[in-house]
Amino acid sequence: MLKSMTGFGSATIETGSLSVTAEIKTLNSKFLDIYCRLPRQFSDKEIELRALLTQQLERGKVELSLNFARTNGVRPGVTINRPLVSAYVNDLRETANGMLMSVSDSDVLQLALQQPNAYLTESPDPAADISDWATAIAAVQEAIRRCDNFRRQDGAVLEGKFQEYIQTISDRLADVEEQDIRRIPAVRERMRNSVKELLVSDSFDENRFEQELVYYVEKFDISEEKVRLKNHLSYFLEVLSTEEANGKKLNFISQEIGREINTIGSKANDAAIQRFVVQMKDELEKIKEQTMNVI
Repeated sequence: MLKSMTGFGSATIETGSLSVTAEIKTLNSKFLDIYCRLPRQFSDKEIELRALLTQQLERGKVELSLNFARTNGVRPGVTINRPLVSAYVNDLRETANGMLMSVSDSDVLQLALQQPNAYLTESPDPAADISDWATAIAAVQEAIRRCDNFRRQDGAVLEGKFQEYIQTISDRLADVEEQDIRRIPAVRERMRNSVKELLVSDSFDENRFEQELVYYVEKFDISEEKVRLKNHLSYFLEVLSTEEANGKKLNFISQEIGREINTIGSKANDAAIQRFVVQMKDELEKIKEQTMNVI
């Protein structure tokens, strides 16, 4: 089953006082290109996330955003060192009084808060970080699952489009085959008319003329190209219905289809067939464009 490279998945998991939201967006890319936005405290976990995304999303431009929110019992990571700040305030006031200066309480507090070690940084809790990260991984895995489902649904739409494009090319090939039945006699008659004056000449060699005619008819023959094109179209649909289907393989087959269509156009030397060839090329371009969006 086909999977598109375009997808989106979002998941939120809440445990206790923590809410974790993971969002994953994927777009077209020739290779796997991963970009992660994580809280600073978990920046060392990016390699682990990249491995998880690589294993499950395979290909495309992948953007992961991970957000943490505390729902209750929130404590600041930085607190004021109140005893030390109080000592700073007393010292600043005594200094101002000794210099007979008048300083407001807000100015004194502001100066005190700017002094060394006025703030205390709360030590991280390893056990809490482990629990928080387990919640984050669960959210990421659920977001990946939803993104993958999105890709499968989009891939099913692409599969239907591919079948329509291939059917249109097959229909035009049937038109080519019908026109080809009338084309060879027309070529033969056109060649006979072009050398009509030679037919009444005593020196005209009719055997040589027939040999030359056979040569040009064989040169204009597109029987092999029609057979190969039919086989390529069948093979495309066959691969499309298997688990082996991927954008690169379908693109390779479409290139082979293009070669046969181009050869038919160059050898046919027929205006009606040229019109059918143009229509087949138009459908083939749609196929090539869509294969770029398949994993």
